[in-house]
Amino acid sequence: MKLNIIRSPRRSAAGGFTLVEMLLVLVILATLAAIVYPKLAGRSEQARVTAAQTQISSFSTALDAFEVDNGYYPRGKSGLQELVQQPRDAQNWRGPYLKEIPKDPWGNEYIYECPGRVNGTSYDLTSAGPDGKAGSEDDISNTGGKK
Repeated sequence: MKLNIIRSPRRSAAGGFTLVEMLLVLVILATLAAIVYPKLAGRSEQARVTAAQTQISSFSTALDAFEVDNGYYPRGKSGLQELVQQPRDAQNWRGPYLKEIPKDPWGNEYIYECPGRVNGTSYDLTSAGPDGKAGSEDDISNTGGKK
């Protein structure tokens, strides 16, 4: 008995994709990136602003606990360190109130003033925001969120 074998047409030895197909895929990927990237870039900045607001809220909780224990808020521009290390004049200090003093999401130090310029009976706590310059429009503060 003789078997008839049906052969399929042979593929070329080179195989793979043509240059036009590769360019088409690159154009599609570039178009998708152009659409998606701006949306994601705005979200990362929004996430940093939210992180700064959350850190300021955590500082506020620790500062309020310090005030309850000692009867006053830490004084001066370096007062946040008193949340980590006991100051000499704090007789009822029950800290540390924070493990460490973090920097803001842009890598800058938080600006603490007691008494505050806005909150005269307590403190002002501010992140200089994305531009890193205190007193500008993008500052984030306990005196009302973004200035």
